[in-house]
Amino acid sequence: MNSAVIVLLAGAIYLAMYFSYGKALQNKVVKADPNRPTPAHRLYDGVDYVPAHPLVLYGHHFASIAGAGPIVGPAIAMAWGWLPGLLWVWFGNVFIGAVHDYLALMSSVRYDGRSVQWIAGKLMSKRTGVAFELYIWFALLLVVAAFVAVTAKLLTITPQAATATLLFLVVAVILGYLLYKVRINFKVATLIGIGLLIIAVWLGLKYPLVFVDGQTNTASAAYTTAYHYWNIILMVYIIIAASLPVWILLQPRDYLNAYILWFGLIFGGVAFVLLAKNFTAPAYTTWSAYVVKGITSQGAKAVPSPFWPTIPLIIACGSLSGFHSLVGSGTTSKQLDNELHGLMVGYGGMFTEGFLSTIVITAIAVYGVQLTGLQPDQWGMHYIEKGGLGTFIGGYAKGVSEFYGVSETFGKTFATLWVSAFTLTSLDTATRLGRFAWQELFGMVTDTSKGAMKFITNKWVASIIIAGLGTYLAWGAGYKVIWPAFSAMNQMLASIALMTAALWVAKVQKAGSWSWAVLIPALFLWITVTAAMIWYLIYVPMVGEYLIAVKGAIVVSLLLNFLLAWDFWVAWKRPEKEYAASAA
Repeated sequence: MNSAVIVLLAGAIYLAMYFSYGKALQNKVVKADPNRPTPAHRLYDGVDYVPAHPLVLYGHHFASIAGAGPIVGPAIAMAWGWLPGLLWVWFGNVFIGAVHDYLALMSSVRYDGRSVQWIAGKLMSKRTGVAFELYIWFALLLVVAAFVAVTAKLLTITPQAATATLLFLVVAVILGYLLYKVRINFKVATLIGIGLLIIAVWLGLKYPLVFVDGQTNTASAAYTTAYHYWNIILMVYIIIAASLPVWILLQPRDYLNAYILWFGLIFGGVAFVLLAKNFTAPAYTTWSAYVVKGITSQGAKAVPSPFWPTIPLIIACGSLSGFHSLVGSGTTSKQLDNELHGLMVGYGGMFTEGFLSTIVITAIAVYGVQLTGLQPDQWGMHYIEKGGLGTFIGGYAKGVSEFYGVSETFGKTFATLWVSAFTLTSLDTATRLGRFAWQELFGMVTDTSKGAMKFITNKWVASIIIAGLGTYLAWGAGYKVIWPAFSAMNQMLASIALMTAALWVAKVQKAGSWSWAVLIPALFLWITVTAAMIWYLIYVPMVGEYLIAVKGAIVVSLLLNFLLAWDFWVAWKRPEKEYAASAA
């Protein structure tokens, strides 16, 4: 296979489906109305409810949903070969992920920017809302753990990107001040922001941030020390960032992230199309490649992992992700300026993520054999030890270096900044959403305005709890161990959110036969992920605190999952007339 064919085919699929399937969802299911005031206008408060320029919001939404997900998952899934993962990305993107993201966003817009779990409680039962809220908090805990681990590793092994990443945060605050306080012209502010971002990358190349000599060697004690330093820095960062008003950091940083994304996709996409390199990695290895990792008394260990049902334990975000419904209904819906912008932000954001995953798979398929030192017939068993996130960064760097003549160091620095910028966004967004979930959960069961409840639901306390526990899980485990557990809960969340959307579409929107376009993917996903989680509990080893924390979270999630599925079934059987009061 050829890199040009895959990249161009992906672009054609996404463009065609956006203007056909996506527009049909907008007009026949959501029935978007540009004249209906959105919550950002009706409930404006200057903190969470703030109307945003569609490009700014697109940048925020994409950066928040992407994180490391569309890169890490496909990079690990290459153990099965490049074809199975690519098909899961493309088909999952079009028929599950983009539908899920768009409907989660727009249903929230119709309910005053309320969360997907609140909508589930309204359409099903109060018990559903409480159970869903509890499930979401556990899922967000693993999101924080996984992304702390990924980000800390990236910034440790690529110190040039560490400098650029920290400077990028300063640039974002400056842009936010210019846009919202000085109220400078939008285009002028954008040019200033991009100029400062370029300077940040240049300074990163010139002044790499090294905590301990030798930290870039992942097998050394120096690496572990620097990794722990970054764990602490990231924990402090997400606690503060999750509590700031969205205009100070979240909106401007994510807007600039969009330019990093577009540049990265175009820069890499053009290179791989015009280089037209043949793939060296195998298209398919074996049905049960060694992919999912656990922890034994001797350390981390991969186990044979059947492609179905375990693929959703690995590829999250690039194909579909429940975390997206939390972002769409938690922060994005409160910033949507016009209902017609929802398709570009929600549906288009998911397609952009799928295209990013396509670039990841292409980069590894072209250069993976060279970078890992593995022959194609060795991939099924040994790729998990040699390949992964670093293989993408190395492959991307080689591609742009070979085509444009830039140094591989520049390519690696930019690719790492690309990933770390998105993981930082997902980290503080997940912490913010975890705070919301914590506060909403206690608000559902008791009075949070009195005594101890007032203290434990304080925004700083709620943020510290989820950030501290997530960092603790990341402290002693690599991302390849945490990732499958995070993905399991994440994908199960997607199926439950899609069931909620199916109920809204069928009973409230009265979309007729279009309801099946939502219900069938939801049920397929629920069956697949439920089977994957049961497989994980049986076959993946865990010891010590990880046995309790990781597998304990999976057990709780499975129990809540069956409860939520039952509540959905009961609600689905109720006649439509009972939903008249639930219409937004």
